[in-house]
Amino acid sequence: MPSLFKTCHALLLAGWAFSAAAHAEELTVMTSGGFTAAYQGLAPAYAKSSANTLNTVLGPSMGKAPEAIPNRLARGEHADVVIMVGYALDELIKQGKVDPDSRVELADSRIGMAVKAGADTPSIATDAELKKVLLNARSVAYSDSASGVYIEKELFKKLGIQDQLAPKSKMIERIPVGSVVAKGDYELGFQQVAELLPVPGITFAGKIPEDVQSVTRFAGGIPKNAQHPAEARRLLEYLASPQAQATVRSSGLDSVPR
Repeated sequence: MPSLFKTCHALLLAGWAFSAAAHAEELTVMTSGGFTAAYQGLAPAYAKSSANTLNTVLGPSMGKAPEAIPNRLARGEHADVVIMVGYALDELIKQGKVDPDSRVELADSRIGMAVKAGADTPSIATDAELKKVLLNARSVAYSDSASGVYIEKELFKKLGIQDQLAPKSKMIERIPVGSVVAKGDYELGFQQVAELLPVPGITFAGKIPEDVQSVTRFAGGIPKNAQHPAEARRLLEYLASPQAQATVRSSGLDSVPR
């Protein structure tokens, strides 16, 4: 006999499938790096149950890179769903580009550290350990999105090592921080855990201590000019559903407290 969990999940997907079967659509989804692994794990089930297809466009939530989601929308690129850092989504809502009633909170993301595979994996469980590791490192890399901005502007300052880290740390644009650590270009790499875990050639050392942690809330919304808003809303409902949370957590994210 199937469990209640599996039965509810099947009924939920079946309901979406029934409502969408008559008219399948192609949805364009813009998603930023921190939620990408969870989205890629969940997208096939949605596509199968709804008969819709998903055209996925990747880009950071902010920054100067042309791939950044706000810059894509500013150029007039089309999207049915945008998934990004919550406060960056709120800015798009303020600008009138995203429907405020469509905002759905999806997951919390914490910052972690990685080293090159095969290197010693230091402990960063306490503030003192993290500070020592940073001071002893030859080079440090961090992302050009929310986690990197926090590290550069706040974390180093909180640990009292801003001056010492400035000459040997760098914000990495457009590409995963783990990739430059895997090549040996930088000794330590900091990024949201969900963006470090999929990168080959590195070892995940752990999350930074909770008292100096920065938790980033990811959220999704529907642009005002979305071509398929009803289908987009059903996708966001699925990504936030209880049935999606095991996949969300396995990607390195934390479920949003409900």
